[in-house]
Amino acid sequence: MTIEMIIVLAVIAAAVVLFATEKLSVDLTALIVMGVLLLSGIITPRDGVAGFSNSATVTVAAMFVLSASLRGTGAVNYLGVLSSRMFRYNYISGLATVMGIVAFLSAFTNNTPVVAIFIPILMRTATENKISPARLLIPLSFASMFGGVCTLIGTSTNILVSSIANMHGQPPFGMFEFSGLGIVFLVAGSAYMLLFGVRLLPGGAYEEGPVERYDLAEFMTEIVLLPEAKSVGARVLESPLLSDLEIDVLDVIRDGKRLFLPLRFITLMAGDVLRVRCDVKQLQTMKERLGVALKSEWKRDTGENGAPGEELFLVEAIIAFNSSLAGKTLRSARFRDTYGANALAMRHRGRLIRRALADTPLKPGDALLMEVGEENYDWLKSHEDFVIVSDVDMPVYRKRKIIPAILIVLGVIISSAAGVVTIMVAAIVGCILMVLLRCITMEEAYQAIEWKIIFLLGGILSLGTALEKSGAALYLSKSLISLLGSMGPVVILAALYLLTTILTEAMSNNATAVLLAPIAIAMADSLGVSPRPFLVAVTFAASSSFMTPVGYQTNTMVYGAGNYRFSDFIKVGTPLNLIFWVMATILIPVFFPF
Repeated sequence: MTIEMIIVLAVIAAAVVLFATEKLSVDLTALIVMGVLLLSGIITPRDGVAGFSNSATVTVAAMFVLSASLRGTGAVNYLGVLSSRMFRYNYISGLATVMGIVAFLSAFTNNTPVVAIFIPILMRTATENKISPARLLIPLSFASMFGGVCTLIGTSTNILVSSIANMHGQPPFGMFEFSGLGIVFLVAGSAYMLLFGVRLLPGGAYEEGPVERYDLAEFMTEIVLLPEAKSVGARVLESPLLSDLEIDVLDVIRDGKRLFLPLRFITLMAGDVLRVRCDVKQLQTMKERLGVALKSEWKRDTGENGAPGEELFLVEAIIAFNSSLAGKTLRSARFRDTYGANALAMRHRGRLIRRALADTPLKPGDALLMEVGEENYDWLKSHEDFVIVSDVDMPVYRKRKIIPAILIVLGVIISSAAGVVTIMVAAIVGCILMVLLRCITMEEAYQAIEWKIIFLLGGILSLGTALEKSGAALYLSKSLISLLGSMGPVVILAALYLLTTILTEAMSNNATAVLLAPIAIAMADSLGVSPRPFLVAVTFAASSSFMTPVGYQTNTMVYGAGNYRFSDFIKVGTPLNLIFWVMATILIPVFFPF
């Protein structure tokens, strides 16, 4: 083993740990990998930045824009609302309809925005039909993955593996080359969820609304600051009220009007009404010492307790995958000042957090319950940092652009499938047409691209180059062949699929594909067989992460909104992963012979 191999393998080990532990964001980890490989001299500067001009990276960015354009017309939302009506008949028929539509949409558009649109629709459906959201959201996420493996553009992983194959002298995958096998997986996965998976979903009691889901009924109150209070004359954040009691001040109301200054600038006065989040029972025992009086229990109706004429909205939102809040705390992000909203509670990795809320690091998928005034409400709904779960108003769509947007997407699919142009060229031209026909603006196009994914791809592709140049890919493939080679290529394919599945559950699916695709090609070369079945195994396994809420973006998105525990994904997803593993071992050689 050469020193270059040792360095590459050490970088791989460190990257896997960082991806799995989420100590650093995935895009930063990818850039660190690129930087280390550049400094070591294993790859050239040209190799290091080649990932950003790679056809897969460009195509994925273009697909984000195409998906956003289609979403902006309201076509996806219309299908979502239409499918949700099936729940009026019964739960299974409604779930089957939703899963079918989500799978179809995810086959041709990015599945992350599809799930983002369906989450609030299904939350409303849960309320209307008195169904626990936990009975709906895991099937939603899984259905998006079932559909994603049916076409080349179904997920970024498919596009990425196709590009890696082409870089190694293999023909790229066709638009519908995955479809035969993908449809079999789609049918099998849907049947499992509808017949068996639904029985494993958490069946918690239906909760009427966010106040009940976040258990806030006895946690919010209003207090009046009495003249003898020590806090009179002190700024809010420096007042004895905060230092003597675990209390969070949400608003200060003076003379019937809510003060809009940041709390650090407000000096308290006698008679001020403070809306606070605290342990109400503890406050009752300490109110005399603190010089405060309880005014009333907190109510959503602000006509009595809030500023006259101002409406406050309860908004439940998920921290988006590419949110600028990821890794920050509410305090460090100066949440109230930045967003004009009060965070009341949070569901964080399966836990309900109300105390120490301001100092809990935020992660994508966390569900926040916020209270926001009408002056910031519309702005917050469209903010890219959040996916709004419980929204009282429907977004504004460009309904006149539905037909042009659909025709453009169809044109991209047909032209690339027919071999007229490559998928990258078709996607770029499609984006240009979307902007020219005003299906999307340039500003919206920039916002639609998930730059975290683009930087992840751009940075991590250098690892695939280093694996090949250093000989580490050949070394690892020969090691696996020496262990299992005597059992034949089918056993090696099964082992590769299982390894991909395990890594994908712990780290980014795209990073897993970049790591294992070159090894798959090297194994095929050593065995003297076609690399196609091995690449398909990597593609399907990396796009099918069911056992954890962190292995795939859509799982992370529904984690907080559905009030799931980590074990819920293990319980529902493990049998499905095993079924897909057995199916892949048997069927991949049939659809893609060695």
